[in-house]
Amino acid sequence: MLIAVFLVGIILLMLLIIRFKLNPFLALLISAVVIGFGSGLSAEDIASGISSGFGSTMTSIGIVIALGIILGQLLYETGGTEEIANFVLKKTGIKNPPAAMCITGVIVAIPVYFDAAFIILVSIAKQLAKKTGMPFARFVTALAVGLIVAHCVIIPTPGPMAVAGTLNINLAPFVVYAIICSVPAAFMGGVIYSKITVKKFFPQECGHEIENIDFEEQEDERCPGDLAIKLILLPIALILAGTVVSVVSPDNLILISIFSFLGDKNIALLIGVGVAILCLKKYLKRSVEDVIAEAAQQAGAVFLITGAGGSFGAIINATGIGDYIVTAMENFNVPVILLAFILCQILRAAQGSATVALVTTSAIIAPSAVTMGASPVLVGLAICFGAVGLSLPNDSGFWVINRFSGLSFSQTMKNWSIGGFVAGITGLIMVLMLSLFQNILPGLM
Repeated sequence: MLIAVFLVGIILLMLLIIRFKLNPFLALLISAVVIGFGSGLSAEDIASGISSGFGSTMTSIGIVIALGIILGQLLYETGGTEEIANFVLKKTGIKNPPAAMCITGVIVAIPVYFDAAFIILVSIAKQLAKKTGMPFARFVTALAVGLIVAHCVIIPTPGPMAVAGTLNINLAPFVVYAIICSVPAAFMGGVIYSKITVKKFFPQECGHEIENIDFEEQEDERCPGDLAIKLILLPIALILAGTVVSVVSPDNLILISIFSFLGDKNIALLIGVGVAILCLKKYLKRSVEDVIAEAAQQAGAVFLITGAGGSFGAIINATGIGDYIVTAMENFNVPVILLAFILCQILRAAQGSATVALVTTSAIIAPSAVTMGASPVLVGLAICFGAVGLSLPNDSGFWVINRFSGLSFSQTMKNWSIGGFVAGITGLIMVLMLSLFQNILPGLM
């Protein structure tokens, strides 16, 4: 009965978003209410679950979302995002520009939301296609896959932050192992797969007519690419430092206290934004206040969807559906890491939003993750990689790539949707390999 109610709720969610074009925020809340009543919850419990689920999610990652978007907006306004691409390309040369494009995607997606990052960087992909003579589709796939891997796996993006918060994961090892797993995932899905699929499916040129654009230095003063990268890495470094200091100097309580404070996710991002404002102010074409105001508007939409995902997950847990699914999978001897990946993959394909899939899956899995003997870090990473692939036409990101790249529907499916799936599977394989050594590797238990 519970599974039937859950499936009805998921189908309703899909219909509301895809068929009736309802905003995911409202669709999630409506579906949560339907699942709650269908499972026999009282009206009071449903109302309380929706409120507490939304509140707990925002408590965990609300500040991080806001600060991350502000940092991304500052880099965008100063040209830092594009200059990162220039910097990476200068360092790597033109021997393997798709790899450089993929690396750029990974870096830029950490502070900049997926859709905006792709729109900003696709022009560079066009320029590289012209300069190298390589098919444009290769660069599109490399860029998009690099972006989605970072968007779903590497903090401080909202999705993985929500996963870490729900599973109560120590952020330092989560960041380290996320990067370790993300590199081969992005490379396989964005670089290797793009090379294979372009040769197999497409002519030499596909998508946009490549414009006659020279890859020259910009006339206006912009944030240097190396500075932009340092500003992105600063909060991550602070988070890592908090854990490193406690291991290196376990007896120095004062030092541990200082770096624990600096390494708190909210404080680290706040410091990162503060330093970014100081460093980037001279490159801004308008006031800092205007930039922050625009970032706040962008953050509002992310808040709503992420919080509603928390509400949806809270109702599912209150009904016992989550425990039932986990128990059923246990009876079939499905490892929790694999279960986490599959469940997130299904939710991602069903309703489109990677963030919603991440928040919902982590809420379902969290109560049973520790009791099943798996590392919370690895379970969290499995969830994150489950959201990477199978971007279908119900995903707004699918249409952003389709429209701004000029690839046909079929080309978008074969390049982007399957490329992301390859990256997700590669990430899962990396997580499963790490699980073989979870009792040995630091930070996993």
